[in-house]
Amino acid sequence: MNIPRSPDLSLIVNSYAKPRHLALVLESIALQRDADGRFELVVADDGSTDASAAMVAAFADRVSFPVTWTAEPHDGFRLARVRNRGAAVAHGETLLFLDGDSILPADHVAAHLARRRPGVAMLGDVIRLPEETCRDLDPTRLAEVSLQRLVPATEAARLRRRFRQSWFYNAIGHPSKPRLCGGNFAVWRSDYLRVNGSDELFRGWGQEDDDLGLRLRSAGIRLESILDRTSTLHVWHPTDPTATPRWRDGVNVPYFLRRGRLTRCRHGLIPRGQEAILWGLPSEAQGALCRAVTEVLAGAETAPVGGRCEIDIQVHPGGGRFIRPAECRVLLVALGSEDSLPNHLRRRADRMALVDPADASGIRALLADVG
Repeated sequence: MNIPRSPDLSLIVNSYAKPRHLALVLESIALQRDADGRFELVVADDGSTDASAAMVAAFADRVSFPVTWTAEPHDGFRLARVRNRGAAVAHGETLLFLDGDSILPADHVAAHLARRRPGVAMLGDVIRLPEETCRDLDPTRLAEVSLQRLVPATEAARLRRRFRQSWFYNAIGHPSKPRLCGGNFAVWRSDYLRVNGSDELFRGWGQEDDDLGLRLRSAGIRLESILDRTSTLHVWHPTDPTATPRWRDGVNVPYFLRRGRLTRCRHGLIPRGQEAILWGLPSEAQGALCRAVTEVLAGAETAPVGGRCEIDIQVHPGGGRFIRPAECRVLLVALGSEDSLPNHLRRRADRMALVDPADASGIRALLADVG
């Protein structure tokens, strides 16, 4: 097999314990048209103990494009981590993320190849197939199936509305829409690296896609819909046990709604310790708490007074105020001084914590967690 050293596009398919669904997805990838020699496949698995790995190996032996299998030990629902592991071994200039339960129409890869460009993430969605439609789908006969005829009229109408809404949101410059649907989206590889990939602190079902979309926007990446050209078809299966009927009840919602979100997440493709963050130190280097913070961050990169940083820190008491443009503003208050805390500091802080100036380990643990 002639393996291209740098394919234009990497399909990154996440999977876990659904070998029949994965077989359908793999076959739909084998049936792609007008994309020969331009893509590779990475199957990123979350610790399946079934026949998935052997099935992917057999599939790799019969197709003409490169296929890579990567797996993590299963430790609950960790979609963000699985996607990052797939991205880490991918070679494509563009990363097309797909769920392992969604069939690709035959022109799906070609549509993304035609639209891809740096600085733009292409957003797709899935057509939800009814359970009865999915029962008779056979991977060995998928080439004989007209996928378009399987699409319920209500789903086709929903995706048309979603495309129109996405166009409108972009036209008015909406700050958070259109939303990123993680089961079918493409992003330039360097743009994914720019935000340090998906945030692996999202564990359990939900919100990791919303977070990634917001951070891509913060990095200046435009999010556009590709639903006028293509969408995938979701093969029915029972809902994940960690999923909730309402978005707001999800286990990850409190973390997602935090203030002070960093564009480059700290727990993504590359763990970012304090030495990898651009900090803003208190402007007045006086007082025990200020000295403790300065010692904890010794050796880390710091911004000048008034300079832009990722995390700006102020302490009380200290007489300072937040003066730097920052993504996250942290206020550290010495134990026993909270009653004299000025309202202007309290209001501007994204995160506030009471700390003991004499406990450097406590300060260090807190700063390792912000952002």
